[in-house]
Amino acid sequence: MAVCTLCELPVKDAITAHDVDGKFCCRGCLEVARLINDGEEVDLSIEAVRERVAAEDSQPNVPEGAETAYLSIDGMHCQTCEGFIELLAEEGEGVHKARASYATEMAKVIYDPRETDRDTIEATLSQLGYQAHGPEEENDSLRSRIQFGKYRAVFAALVMMPVMAPYIFFIYPVYLGIYSEGFLYGSTVGTMVFGPLAVWSTLILGGLGYPIIRGAYVSLRVGRPNMDVLIALAVLAAYIYSVATYLTGGRHLYFDVVVMVLAVVTIGNHLESRVKRAALGNRADLTNSRVNEARRIEVENGTTESIEIDECEPEERLLVKPGERIPVDGTIVDGTAAIDEALVTGESVPQRKSVGDQVLGGSVLTDSAIVVEVGPDATSTMDRLVELLWNVKSSATGVQRVVNRFAVVFVPLVLTLAALTAAGWFALGKDLNTAIMAGVAVLVVSCPCSLGIATPLALAAATRDATDNRMLILNETILEQIGDSSVVVFDKTGTLTTGEMQLADVIGEDPDNILEMAAAVESRSSHPIATAINAAAPPTTSSVSSFERGDRTVSALVNETRVVVGHPDSFDADRWTVPGTIQEAVKNAYESGTHPTAIAWDGSVRGLITVRDTPRDDWDRVVSTLADDNREIVVLTGDDERMTGIFSEHPAVDHVFAGVRPESKEAVIRGLREQGTTTMIGDGTNDAPALASADLGIAVSSGTELAIEAADAVVLDDRLKAVPDLFALAKRTQTRIKQNLVWAAGYNAIVLPLAMTGVITPLLAAVMMAVSSLIVVFNSKRRLLLGSGDYVVKTDHDSSNGQTEPLVHSD
Repeated sequence: MAVCTLCELPVKDAITAHDVDGKFCCRGCLEVARLINDGEEVDLSIEAVRERVAAEDSQPNVPEGAETAYLSIDGMHCQTCEGFIELLAEEGEGVHKARASYATEMAKVIYDPRETDRDTIEATLSQLGYQAHGPEEENDSLRSRIQFGKYRAVFAALVMMPVMAPYIFFIYPVYLGIYSEGFLYGSTVGTMVFGPLAVWSTLILGGLGYPIIRGAYVSLRVGRPNMDVLIALAVLAAYIYSVATYLTGGRHLYFDVVVMVLAVVTIGNHLESRVKRAALGNRADLTNSRVNEARRIEVENGTTESIEIDECEPEERLLVKPGERIPVDGTIVDGTAAIDEALVTGESVPQRKSVGDQVLGGSVLTDSAIVVEVGPDATSTMDRLVELLWNVKSSATGVQRVVNRFAVVFVPLVLTLAALTAAGWFALGKDLNTAIMAGVAVLVVSCPCSLGIATPLALAAATRDATDNRMLILNETILEQIGDSSVVVFDKTGTLTTGEMQLADVIGEDPDNILEMAAAVESRSSHPIATAINAAAPPTTSSVSSFERGDRTVSALVNETRVVVGHPDSFDADRWTVPGTIQEAVKNAYESGTHPTAIAWDGSVRGLITVRDTPRDDWDRVVSTLADDNREIVVLTGDDERMTGIFSEHPAVDHVFAGVRPESKEAVIRGLREQGTTTMIGDGTNDAPALASADLGIAVSSGTELAIEAADAVVLDDRLKAVPDLFALAKRTQTRIKQNLVWAAGYNAIVLPLAMTGVITPLLAAVMMAVSSLIVVFNSKRRLLLGSGDYVVKTDHDSSNGQTEPLVHSD
C-alpha cells in the first residue's frame, strides 16, 4: 500500500496533482505540500519537515521513570537564590535536574524515586534560612512569612531610632557647626554617645544584617554575586571603618550608614514581598482544592476504607458524599447528583449527572452521594491542571535567562566601579573617609534586583490576569512567543463552529425508514454526525449485528440486510445505483453548507441525511481581529472543500485546507511551521496531536478534556472570543516587560555616575535603591486585563451592521 508523501500514513486511494510531486492521503496534505513548494522565501523540502520533527521527538523532557516534585521555597529574596537552590538540589543523590524561580518562590525538582523522595529533597533544601514545603501548604506559610516580615520591618524602624537619635541631636549638629567639636569629641557627652552607639550598631548588624550576609554567601557559593554582596560589602565597609576609627580616637563614624541602609533594605524587602504577592495572586487557591484521600468501597462486603489518592487503582470504586470533591477522574456507576465543575472547567452551573456519565477529579458533589469507578489512568484532571500551573511558575523564560546572564556580570562591574571610585577620590586628595563613603554609595545605589524581577513578575501578573479571566497559561513561553505568530490555524469543527451537529433534512422515498436504518448502523458510533442522527431517530426495534468500518463508511446487518452509511463519494456509480435525485440533493447540501451522509442497501443509495454544524456567532470577528496584525489565517477541516465556502470566502482567511483526515492534521501543522511561527487553535477533543505539534497550541475548551497535556494555553467556558484577549494579553505583557527593563537599566545607568561623582550619599542611595525595586514591583502589579470583556472586538467585517470600526482596547 502506498504512503502519503507528507505524513507517511498509509493511503488506499492516493490524491495527486500535476504541480506537486508525490502522493497524498488527503487534500490537506496536498495543499500544504504545494504551499511549501510555492513559498518564495522558504527553501525547505518535505523531507526537511520530517527531519525537523524527528529531531524534536528524539529529546525526552525527563529521564525515564523520573518523577517531579514542585516545592514552595521560603527565604528566597534575590534571583541568585535560584542558583543556590538548584545547586543544593542537584548535589543530592538521585536528583536529575532542578529549576527554581525567585519571582514565584517555587522550585521544580526532577528525581529518581528509587534513590530519593520528596521528603529528603525538602530536607536538603531547608538550609541556611530557606524552608522548602509543598505548595499546598502555601496559605499557612504565606501568612507566617508576611507576619514575620512585618515584625522585622517594625523592628528595623524601632532599632534604628537609638542609633539615629545621637546623630540627629549631637553628631550632625557638630558636622553643621551648630556645636563646637569640643562639645562632642574628648568630652563626657562623646563618651556617653560613641560607646553605646558602637555596641548597638554591632547588634543591629548581627540581627538585621544576617539575611543579607547569608544572601551574599549564597550568591558567592554559586558563583553569581548579587545585590546582597553589594549591600553586605557596603555596610561591612562602613562598620569596620567606623569601629577602627572609634578605637583609634578618630572623629568620623558612619554607624548611621550601617543602620540606615539595613533598615531601609529590610523595610523595602517587606513592602516588595507584599506587593509581589499581590501581583502573583494566591496560588494556594487551586492547590487547596486538591484531594489527598479517597473512600474506597470493598467489593466483597460493601464496607469503605480511607486510602491515599496514590493508592487508587483503575476500576476500583469510590464513595463520594455531598459537599466533597471527587478524588479522581472516573465514571458514575451508582447514583445521580448535581456536580459543580467550576474550578476545573469554568462552568458555573452544576451539571446533573447519572450512571454512565464521566466526572472530573476536583469537581464538587453538591447534593447526593454517588459511587465513582476509577478511570484507566487513576489520575485527577485537577491534579494535572495544578501541576502544569506549578510547572509554569517554576520555570524561566527566554528573556529572563538573558537578563540572568547579564546580572552575572553586573555585580562584578559595580564592585569594580566602587573600588575605582574610592581609589579615584583618594588619589584626588580627598581624605580616606570621604573616599570610602563614595565607594559605599556606589555599592548601595545600584539595583540589580530590579533587573532580575522585571520579567518574571510581569509574566506572573499576566498569568494571574489570565486565570482570573478563565484562561490558563500552561507553558511559560507562550506570552513571549505568541506575538511572533505569523500563521494562526483554526480547526473548524468545534472551534469556529459549535461542534453540535443537528439534523437538517432526510431525503428519500421513505424518510422515516431511512432515518431508522441510519440510526441502527450508527448506534455504536460517537462521531458528531452519528450523534445527531441517533438523537433525531426514535429508539430502534431492529435487529442489528455484524458491524464493519470502511475507509469512509460504516455498515451493519439490520434485520439481516447489509446497510451502508457514509460519505456520498464512497458510493461509486460502477458499484452502486445512485438516483439523480440523490445526486442533486448532495449538490444542494454542499451549496447550503450542510453535511450529506448517504444510506444504501441492496446495491442502491436509498436516501440522504444532512446535518448542520452552526458557525459560532463571533467567529468572523475573531479571525478578523487576529488577521489585522498581518497574520496568515488558516482554517483546517476534515469536511469536503465544497462545504467550506463561508470560510474560504471570508476576506481575513488566507487558506482553507479541507478534507484533512484526523490522523493527518499533525503533519499539516508541521508543514505550516515551515512558513513561520504557527499557533494552532482547536477545541481540545481530537486536536491534541496538532496542538502539540504547533509552535503554540491554544485549546478552546468546554472542560471535558481541557487538552491540558497538549496545549500551551486553555480558554475555558468554550469562549472563542477570548482568544484575541490572549494575544492582546501577550502584547501588553511584552510592553510591561520592556517598561520594567528600561526603568531598571535606565535607573542604574543614571545613578551610578551620580554616586561616583559624590552627588548621592550612602543614605540617599539606600532609599533610591529600595524605591527602584518597588517601582518595578508596582508596575508589574497593575492589571493587564481588567476582567471579562476587557477587549471589545469590532472589525470591518461585523456582520451585524457592516460598519467599519476600530479594535477598541479598554485599559
